Amino acid sequence: MDLLEHYHEHPPINEQFILRKVHIPIKDNLNLYGARGCGKTALILHHLEEQDEHTLYIDLEDPGLILNTLETLPLQEYIDEFKIKELILDHYEEGMLDDFPKVARLIVISRTPVREIVLEPLQLFPLDYEEFLAFEHASSSTVAFNHFLKAGTLPKMARHTKNTTLQMKQFFQQQFSPNEQSLILILARYNTQPMTIHQIYSFTKEHFRISKDFIYSAMKHFQEEGLLYFIDNAIKRSGKKMILYDFAFVKYLTTDQPFGQQFDSMIVLTMIKHKINFKTLGIHGYITNDSELIIPAPFDSEENFWIKAQNKFSLFKKQGIEKVTIVTITNSYTFRIEKLHFEALPFNEWSISHDEED
Repeated sequence: MDLLEHYHEHPPINEQFILRKVHIPIKDNLNLYGARGCGKTALILHHLEEQDEHTLYIDLEDPGLILNTLETLPLQEYIDEFKIKELILDHYEEGMLDDFPKVARLIVISRTPVREIVLEPLQLFPLDYEEFLAFEHASSSTVAFNHFLKAGTLPKMARHTKNTTLQMKQFFQQQFSPNEQSLILILARYNTQPMTIHQIYSFTKEHFRISKDFIYSAMKHFQEEGLLYFIDNAIKRSGKKMILYDFAFVKYLTTDQPFGQQFDSMIVLTMIKHKINFKTLGIHGYITNDSELIIPAPFDSEENFWIKAQNKFSLFKKQGIEKVTIVTITNSYTFRIEKLHFEALPFNEWSISHDEED
C-alpha cells in the first residue's frame, strides 16, 4: 500500500482526549504551535475525529518517513487525485518541505511559529489550573491542588494520580537531545533567578562541553517555543527573571527549587497563559499594565502581610500601584492602607477568576 494511502485510511485515534480551552477554528490556514508536551497532537487528533475522507493527517515523525522522504510533488498528486481539502502536517520543523502543497486548507503543527508560509498562528500552552481540574478526579479541592503541585501542567503528567517520576524521566529523555538535556539541567537549577544568557553559558560550560553557538541558538529556540521565558524588570534593565514552562518538571530536574520558588513559577506561568502583560517589580512581585501588583505569599497571614505592606508602602506609591493582590495557598483577607486596596486570594480561586487582558 502506498504510504500516503496508508496515512489516509488509517488516521491515529486518541481515546483519552480531555477538552481544552483552545479549539481548532473551522476555517483558515492554521499554524498550531507550542512547547513540547503541551498537548498539540492530542488537540489535532480530536479535531481529526470530526473530519471526513477529504482530510489527510501526516505525522512527520512517523518511522515510515525515515526511508521514504515526503516530497511535495507526490503529495500534491495525491491531494489532487483523492480530492483532499484539508491537509494536516504534525511535528513540522523548518525546512522539512521545499514547498507546501496547494490545498483548500493547510494546518501545520510545530513547536515554534512557522515563517515559511503565511498561516494564522494559534499558540497552545500547557494546562492552566482550570484545565488541570478537567483531568482531575480528586474528592476535594485540597487533594486536587496537591496533585497539581506534584504533576504540574503537562497533560501527560496530569493523567497520573500517583507518582509521575517515571513519566518525567521518559519525557526528559525522549523530548530533549543530549545537549538540550545538559542545558535544561542548568536552566532548572537557576529557575526564577535574574539571569542573562551569558551567565547561563558560563554556568553550563562549567559542567558540560557544549559550544557557545549551541547555547545561544538553543536559548533563542526555547523562547520561541514557549519553553522558557525572561520577564522584564520594571525597576532595572539587567538580569531578567528566568522561568521554565512547567514548575513540576523543574522540581524533577533539581533539588534546588524550594516551595517558594515553585509557587512563584506557578503565579508567573498563570499570568502568561492568561495573556496578562506584566513585569517584575524587583523582588516585590509583578506589576501589570493595569497597575495591579501581584505578590506570591503562600503562607502569609493577614497580620504578617500587613506589616510587610507598611514597610513597602512608599515603594508601592512611587510605582503608581492601584491595587495589590496577594496570592496564597489557603488564606483570604482584605485591608486598606490609605486608598490602596489589598486583597489575598488562594491560588485556586485567583488562577481561575483572574480576567484575561485583551
